[in-house]
Amino acid sequence: MMFCSDDKHPDDLARGHINELARAIAYGCDLFDTLRAACVNPVQHYRLPVGLLREGDAADFIKVADLRDFRVLETWIDGVQVAAGGQSLLPRLLSAAPNQFVAHAKKPEDFQLHTNASEVQCRIIEALDGQIVTGTGSESLAVTDGCIATDPERDILKITVVNRYTPGTSPALGFVRGFGLKQGALASSVAHDSHNIVAVGTSDEALCAAVNAVIAAKGGISAADDAGNTRVLSLPIAGLMSQSDGYTLAREYAELDAWTKTTLGCTLRAPFMVLSLALPVIPAIENDGSGFVRRGAFWICGGGGSVVFCILYLLIRPEPVFRSLIRFIGNQGQAPFRRGRYFFVRPARYSVRRVIGFCGWVAVGALPV
Repeated sequence: MMFCSDDKHPDDLARGHINELARAIAYGCDLFDTLRAACVNPVQHYRLPVGLLREGDAADFIKVADLRDFRVLETWIDGVQVAAGGQSLLPRLLSAAPNQFVAHAKKPEDFQLHTNASEVQCRIIEALDGQIVTGTGSESLAVTDGCIATDPERDILKITVVNRYTPGTSPALGFVRGFGLKQGALASSVAHDSHNIVAVGTSDEALCAAVNAVIAAKGGISAADDAGNTRVLSLPIAGLMSQSDGYTLAREYAELDAWTKTTLGCTLRAPFMVLSLALPVIPAIENDGSGFVRRGAFWICGGGGSVVFCILYLLIRPEPVFRSLIRFIGNQGQAPFRRGRYFFVRPARYSVRRVIGFCGWVAVGALPV
């Protein structure tokens, strides 16, 4: 037996953590197998400096109401009581707010996709409820005043990734389905791994409002409706963490989450978790700020994957390219280009195939798929 939890929400942590998972006993799991998985195995496996109630160990333990629901009554660390009745007894320490957030405020026009056509066929990211993996599809979208329009009736919304580190960078744009928004937009600077601003919205105006709320706060999560109302939870530490205490943060997060569902109509259970659609290593397709990246083959589907870029990169920086080629040939098909513009080669089994694959990609660039 093994327990695992990842990316827990603040309101989840206010209810509990490993003690929540230990309720596996209620589903028929053995008591001592459950306690070992929750308390002993992690300490031994990762060699954590945590006492295990053995002679000479630090007195690190919790007191629970019962061995079924595991409601924690007291927490002790090194013989000192640090929590009681769900409240911390530790002194609160204020933290500085180191940050690198230099993005400038945007205008609605920055999020427009122009075309001369009357209708266009667009690639769509398919967001899945409760998942960070995505699907991919293609839909025909109407054009209004020379701009590709969203279609909330079909749940086709615009997605953007705004660079928070380099001022003046144009937003990366695309379309996504699965959020169910009837109006407004969501935005977040918690977007693994680069933590740029990711936003999804029904209109360019709402997108702009939600993105600018995050920029003004130097990081956070936000939501905006079509009436001009904007709510934001500030995360001033690196654009990722709050200086508030955990219980205050949990309450604010729960209120914002509820507002996105009741006012904006979002149908996802955890919209801000699914919003992290900028991690290019997650299948099947993501928007990483350079364009759509298809995970299966690491192909860029737009936004820089061109013959010209490959040739210019080879002319301007030949040394790292050839160094990468040497590493690629002898290293089981590792990527010849590191992350930056995401030019990768399919893993190949034999050295000859690796060389052919590398040369082919340098010659033709990352073709759309």
